[in-house]
Amino acid sequence: MSSTRKILLILGFLSTLAVIALIAVAVTQNKPLPITYKYGIVLDAGSSHTNLYVYKWSAEKENDTGVVHQVEVCKVEGPGISGYSHATEKAGPSLAQCLQQAKEVIPSMQHKETPVYLGATAGMRLLRLENESAADKVLSSVEKTLRLAPFSFQGARIISGQEEGAYGWITINYLLGNFKQSDWTRRLHPLKPISETSGALDLGGASTQITFVSKALYSESPENHLYFRLYGKDYQVYTHSFLCYGKDQALQQKLARDLQTVENSSLLDPCFHQGYQRTINLSNFFKNPCTSDRRKQLPFSQLYIEGEGDYERCRRNIQKLFNKTDCPFSSCSFNGIYLPPLQGDFGAFSAFYFVMNFLNLTSEKSPLALDKVTSTIKSFCARPWHEVKTAYHQIKEKYLSEYCFSGAYILSLLENGYEFTEKNWQKIHFLGKIDSSDAGWTLGYMLNLTNMIPAEEPPLPPLSHSSYVGLMVLCSLVLVSVLLFAWLLFHKPKCLQKGIV
Repeated sequence: MSSTRKILLILGFLSTLAVIALIAVAVTQNKPLPITYKYGIVLDAGSSHTNLYVYKWSAEKENDTGVVHQVEVCKVEGPGISGYSHATEKAGPSLAQCLQQAKEVIPSMQHKETPVYLGATAGMRLLRLENESAADKVLSSVEKTLRLAPFSFQGARIISGQEEGAYGWITINYLLGNFKQSDWTRRLHPLKPISETSGALDLGGASTQITFVSKALYSESPENHLYFRLYGKDYQVYTHSFLCYGKDQALQQKLARDLQTVENSSLLDPCFHQGYQRTINLSNFFKNPCTSDRRKQLPFSQLYIEGEGDYERCRRNIQKLFNKTDCPFSSCSFNGIYLPPLQGDFGAFSAFYFVMNFLNLTSEKSPLALDKVTSTIKSFCARPWHEVKTAYHQIKEKYLSEYCFSGAYILSLLENGYEFTEKNWQKIHFLGKIDSSDAGWTLGYMLNLTNMIPAEEPPLPPLSHSSYVGLMVLCSLVLVSVLLFAWLLFHKPKCLQKGIV
């Protein structure tokens, strides 16, 4: 065997070993680590009830977009925590059942590292205005219970209306993938104009919020503008929260107005179905901050309401809640509050969705025309109470009886309050869930407090693991092919030699 052949064999053997080692390193050294998950808990302490949400995300993709998703929701039995103002010590224990449910969903070894937050909204904001001492005691009771839970307690507080609006806006745009356009497959959804964000319309029992990116100059009303820098992009966001304009408190406001003109203890109300009757105790009616400005001495202690089912009259009564006469700015929503021109699509969630979904007005394929929505609500209000009660016997009477008012109120708020018209009505999309997560402020709240959305877009590796391994294998094959070709040039096999007979 010639020395050249020996050298080539040695080089070939060493090259083969090098190729094998190269592929082994590519596969093992850069192999993704086993997926580990983190969890977070947020309690939404609303005016009428409290919901507990459990969120889950992959730890290795903590600052990516669209990786956090809801894995559990638990509705706390009983009223919202503000409803315990006369028995504050019961507010905290009311959360125990849902906390137990969260313990079962989250692996026990991760309980201690799972953050738990409680954010109280407009119900507690009203209680703080009415009785600050009671509000503090309710929060203390809640905090005591949450500290006893096996999770990492991060605080229980009353969030502002502006925060509620901003976090709702963050939630829906995060879930829709609007903050980050690259390296993530955007979901197909009708509420997603490419490279733009979507506005947020939130309606609760005691307040309502409108939030959207605005190109208008902020100098007119700077207190209604917030600035965010998310994934390397700046957002100028308009937001305003209207306390007392949630659907429950709006009804209280309307009744307070009606009481100014009644002559006896009976009231014919066009916003309830014909044949429906309700009795209201007036002893604490005007203690509510939303109705206290219309306090009136009445010769009776109870109000007897009888429904009429007249949609048109109901709308006229509701429209009186929106003061459109005084506007110190270039444009206003109502009550003298600045509102820049509406811009882009809007996601309407919480009570906006629940009410409109009950009325079958939440088509996902394409939003229904405004005249269709109006005629549907009008027809529903005209149905007699006995017929409605029979058709929807599974729904609690209190909720069922108020759908007529709530539907008319939503139209009044959107049309008369925010000035949506037939032209831009179809830009409103009523959202219950986006994929598996509820639309609402809670996810945005947790994302903000855990710094899950960075101000600057995090650096990404140029290649994925599979692409990297594939490239290494390709380079190795090319190297082997070159060595084989070189060997053939130096030592041509007999079968390839010419001239041999």
